[in-house]
Amino acid sequence: MKTRIAFLVLLVVLSPIPCRAEVLPYQNPALSAEERAIDLLQRMTLDEKISQMRDLSAPVERLGIPPYHWWNEALHGVARAGRATVFPQAIGLAATFDDQAVQETFSMISDEARAKNTDYRKNNQFGQYQGLTFWTPNINIFRDPRWGRGMETYGEDPFLTARMGVAVVKGLQGDGSQKYDKTHACAKHFAVHSGPEWNRHSYDAKNISQRDLWETYLPAFKALVEEADVKQVMCAYNRFEGQPCCSSDQLLVSILRQQWNYQHVVVSDCWAVNDFYSKGHHETHAGPAEASADAVMTGTDVECGKSFKSLGEAVRKGLISEAHINTAVHRLLRSRFELGHFDPDSLVSWTNIPMSVVECEKHQKQALEIARKSMVLLSNKGQTLPLHKKNIRKLVVMGPNANDTAMLWANYNGIPSRSVTILEGIRSKLPADAVIYEKGCDYVNDKGPDGLPLDYDAIAAKVSDADAIVFVGGISARLEGEEMSVDLPGFRGGDRTAIELPLVQENLLRALNKSGKPVIFVLCSGSALAIPWEEDKLDAILAAWYPGQEGGTAVADVLFGDYNPAGRLPLTFYMSTRDLPDFEDYDMSKGRTYRYFKGKPLYPFGFGLSYTTFEYGDASFDQKTIMTNSTANLTIHVTNTGALKGDEVVQVYIKNRDDLDGPVKSLRAFRRVAIEPGETKAVSFCLTPDAFEFFDPQTNTMKVKPGMYDVLYGGSSDRKSLKSVPVELF
Repeated sequence: MKTRIAFLVLLVVLSPIPCRAEVLPYQNPALSAEERAIDLLQRMTLDEKISQMRDLSAPVERLGIPPYHWWNEALHGVARAGRATVFPQAIGLAATFDDQAVQETFSMISDEARAKNTDYRKNNQFGQYQGLTFWTPNINIFRDPRWGRGMETYGEDPFLTARMGVAVVKGLQGDGSQKYDKTHACAKHFAVHSGPEWNRHSYDAKNISQRDLWETYLPAFKALVEEADVKQVMCAYNRFEGQPCCSSDQLLVSILRQQWNYQHVVVSDCWAVNDFYSKGHHETHAGPAEASADAVMTGTDVECGKSFKSLGEAVRKGLISEAHINTAVHRLLRSRFELGHFDPDSLVSWTNIPMSVVECEKHQKQALEIARKSMVLLSNKGQTLPLHKKNIRKLVVMGPNANDTAMLWANYNGIPSRSVTILEGIRSKLPADAVIYEKGCDYVNDKGPDGLPLDYDAIAAKVSDADAIVFVGGISARLEGEEMSVDLPGFRGGDRTAIELPLVQENLLRALNKSGKPVIFVLCSGSALAIPWEEDKLDAILAAWYPGQEGGTAVADVLFGDYNPAGRLPLTFYMSTRDLPDFEDYDMSKGRTYRYFKGKPLYPFGFGLSYTTFEYGDASFDQKTIMTNSTANLTIHVTNTGALKGDEVVQVYIKNRDDLDGPVKSLRAFRRVAIEPGETKAVSFCLTPDAFEFFDPQTNTMKVKPGMYDVLYGGSSDRKSLKSVPVELF
């Protein structure tokens, strides 16, 4: 009843006001969001202010403030709010190496978000997952493939993560040409946060070198704050150097607010403030009043949880002043004014987006196109792929992911009205009687429906008359993800304890391989798997990630040559779990990611095959002398030497020759380009000074230093496939 009253009061406030009525400054749309927030704030009582500082902000009826729920999700489509277009999971979006396509995708996602929000408000709904503040993107670095939430990120590289994150924010928030923001994005989880899941409420990321902090864990956050003007930052669960991230003086005060001059909202991860004082968690504070006061004074403005209810008590005890409360609430009110929460729809152009845009034909086509772009061809012996339809009399499709719809959606997902499984996608390419489906095995369980151990040879014998076998395996979001109750061989609490393919699947693949028939492995996952035997013995391997509602069509298009794959790996595929350091060790120099790993990877970062071939010419700069404060233009000539049109992902890496303790190489530019057979394209990159910026231990800052650098370029991070041009900075 209170919500309905609040909504009616809001309608009164926003209705045309008679000439004689006083229009208060906060009610005047002609004023700036800043001016209106200042005016409204000074009219509120302390209790009313505190009521705005939780994820479900209470209505203030006398001032016409409607209720608002800050928590919404849009990781790869509007999530947890019913019907929506489901695009590939974030790790798959990263594999496209196409930030412009990602920005276009998130512009469509924000269209659906606005349409849904307008519809909710018209129906007097202000609940969870119905607002315009989206807690995405997740720009943590996927430093260890065992982390279950790595699928939500854009991989292991800071530069790729930054470019993808900026694209997401711009797609969600709009281009700034309108009076009101389209939605608000959120950079999370700030900072130094990437597992394990099982101890995230008590873990202390300590002894992190300043080099790792500034070169690995912070660059994407810095880019989203300074370049994309992201309107929310979420602080993480863990501690950093002894302090919970949501009350970290170094992270929230010194770096975020002071050095980066961030002026917008900081939100806590859900129940993160409770971790300050809960038994068995951080236990750094005496209770909710002390924890809440510290969090707010450090810069956390709104809490997902219940601890901030104690802020009134904290003020009365003298733990925090009302001035600190004012600072936080001012930012929250300004955010809502920027989104048009207090103004009639007639003034907010985004409210004209109709509900018919949700999962419309254009968005479904984009879901298919971006899924195609995410496909990474890892192996293709003897040109097994593409399959030729006229040569296939019988194709067997097997594996736990072949006919699984939920696998396509991953986590933090919406629900599409239709999805195409990989089995359905393959069936659409061939006559009905040419495709035989035999699941074969589950993800981990090695027992059959009768409870007896699987007879792998018997299963293989059943399909031995096939012309080819497509095994669709890997893992799923049922096994990897956020703080889960999974306890199976190789999996713990959402993370993995081993990165090898589950043994039941490898055993079945070994049996299928004995048949002598071509075996194509479609690998679905949100992370890297160690599959050296599969690479050595199977005929082809395609990494399909969790490809969204059109994933089945995208996979089939690649398998049958209707689309030439060009996705690239956003993370290293290792030979074995033994290649990985301790999961809880955040030290990059221990051999983490392609930037520090000195062993032999199974597949390197940036790797991916095509059905055509490319050749790189020599690179050249537009100037002979490059100064540390100047911009240099690099041009690389790339020729399609094959018979098919294809995309090539041109990658540029930088290595400081004098930096013996630094990364082996660091990605600094990339571009996905379409090239016709026989065509040569000149691909140009504008390398700004920060492309040559690395951590300087003498000054403890990021710095561009004079000296010799190697500019490495090619189609992957593999040193053997990269060409080099030396550059001296003066």
